[in-house]
Amino acid sequence: MEAIKEWRVNCPYCGEAFETSIDCTLDNQEYIEDCYVCCRPILFEVTLESEDVFVTVRHENEV
Repeated sequence: MEAIKEWRVNCPYCGEAFETSIDCTLDNQEYIEDCYVCCRPILFEVTLESEDVFVTVRHENEV
């Protein structure tokens, strides 16, 4: 698997789609990245299982 993978997501605030880079060297990760359009903080949850990558994005304070 590639170390860095480009991933297309939709901002949970404004709905705009954008591409981001996912670091595939870590199994599970959680981090905040600002939307490139509305600049609001998006919580990214990334899970790697074998060759599969799962990315979930949500509002920063969403449970």
